[in-house]
Amino acid sequence: MFSSRAFCRSYRLTANFRILIPKPIGTRTMTTETSDSLTAELAQATSALNDLRLQNADASSIDAAKKRLGELKKTMAAMNSAGGSKDAAKKKERLLLKTAKGTRDYGAAEMFCREHVERIVKDVFTSYGGSALDTPVFERKDVLAGKYGEDQKLIFDLMDQGGEQLALRYDHTVPLARYLAMAGATVQAKIWQVGKVYRRDNPVMSKGRMREFSQADLDITGAWDPMIPDAEIISLLCTILTRLDVGEFTIKLNHRKILDGIFEVCGVPQDKIRSISSAVDKLDKLPWLEVKKEMTGEKGLSSDVADKIGEYVKHKGGPSLLDLLKADATLMANPSAKEGISDMDILFTLLRAYKVLDKISFDMSLARGLDYYTGIIYEAIVEASAPPAFAANATESPAPSKPKPSKKAKADDGEEDELDESQVGVGSIAAGGRYDNLVGMFTAAAAAEGKKAPGLPCIGVSIGLDRIFAIVWPKWETMVYVLAAGDGLLQERIVLVQELREAGIKTDFLAKKKPKLTAQFMAGEKDEVPFAVILGGDELKEGLVTVKEQKWEFVDGRKTKVQSADQGMKVRRDELISWIKQTPTYQGWSSGRLI
Repeated sequence: MFSSRAFCRSYRLTANFRILIPKPIGTRTMTTETSDSLTAELAQATSALNDLRLQNADASSIDAAKKRLGELKKTMAAMNSAGGSKDAAKKKERLLLKTAKGTRDYGAAEMFCREHVERIVKDVFTSYGGSALDTPVFERKDVLAGKYGEDQKLIFDLMDQGGEQLALRYDHTVPLARYLAMAGATVQAKIWQVGKVYRRDNPVMSKGRMREFSQADLDITGAWDPMIPDAEIISLLCTILTRLDVGEFTIKLNHRKILDGIFEVCGVPQDKIRSISSAVDKLDKLPWLEVKKEMTGEKGLSSDVADKIGEYVKHKGGPSLLDLLKADATLMANPSAKEGISDMDILFTLLRAYKVLDKISFDMSLARGLDYYTGIIYEAIVEASAPPAFAANATESPAPSKPKPSKKAKADDGEEDELDESQVGVGSIAAGGRYDNLVGMFTAAAAAEGKKAPGLPCIGVSIGLDRIFAIVWPKWETMVYVLAAGDGLLQERIVLVQELREAGIKTDFLAKKKPKLTAQFMAGEKDEVPFAVILGGDELKEGLVTVKEQKWEFVDGRKTKVQSADQGMKVRRDELISWIKQTPTYQGWSSGRLI
């Protein structure tokens, strides 16, 4: 904004260096004369700063000159935007054509893959008895406030929108809890929701870490017998990840009550438990010494208490780890830890019945930083989840790597560039836990003073669809593109395309009567089609077509076609559908495995 207080030129000599000092002279009107005067001030301030640098002035003098120059530039920008400069008003600004930071567009081939992933997730949700829900993409800000711990700062604030303080939703869990509270906290069901959520985080687009991204949630609400819904959710997650074929995956498990009990017996003050929990949760990204440094240096925990915590959180394993915890008399004397260990005992018995124990890791370092978790917590990881070359049990801080030069200049708004993708993993591809008090928080906040507010136990899982897409997309291919050599053969192409489509094979062709062969290949390559079926007049008379298999690979982060001298092979026209369906590429795709 243009300030009502302006500046005139004044000079002061300090250590033989000239520095421009602002001096108020009242209201500056935005005239051509004012603009010219300010332009002259800018030139003199720039010259003064250059002189100081040339003379190796002290840092404080240079900083003062920089500050002065920055103030003048801001004033000039404000004047220009308000119409103070006729020349600036006439000058047309170029539109920067790009998506907002942390967002992206998805093309046709990518959407085919994304929709395939989403179909599998929704199919499993419904096969487990789930019913769909849709909530608004933005909420009242007071609904979201105070639910996310240190991640509260990542909420996109929409400020005042027609008398309401609004914010974009951070996840599906809090909106679901608000919905359940509005329904009287009586719903006992399995509820799923798929949609976009928003976080003002530093994005790493190639790893599916974005500011706008899609999540798929399934939650079980209501009072059930202990740990049965918890085991059901973990079974559902294993089923989805197996059908998506994301590769080898692990479900890391822990219990918030065990973790809280550990913090209590180690001597963590009650008011620091949540912040220390958030620090411990970083052990999948940072070595122990870095996490300990955060706990002691930033969060004021004593070193001996941090070391006690370290002895517990280093453990991971399976059901046998419970025996180790049960043998710890100090821990078992803590009511919270004892209850959590009992829950885990029941859970492992049920997971054995679900036949998913081989996918489970009881990981004492898993903390999940969100404030609303009250019981079991879990997250799904794959090989790509961790930062490259990260060792979770590292006892020394890694040597600092040389910063890579930025490919782009820093943004004018001062925001940070995207993080170095070579140093970042995809992160967990799914996560969740039990949150028995969240619905009750809403009903209590809405209830009249002195009136008892009902609660509703809940447990759920959130699946990061964009992170899964980042893993499976490099292996995804579409199916068939029908081409013609020579005389167009439009009708013949249409007949074959329809036959392939009716057989369930995704097929396309170029909508031209007599297209050039190169133009047809380019159109098919745009969709990264693995099978190019080429029709020729003479071959068709013999009942033959030519099939050329095409492959793509990632080179320097971009998908490119693998060049091959193969000219394709002759396949009988009446056997083409069965030939395609017998190929490894098609069989992998049709089974839900992304080849």
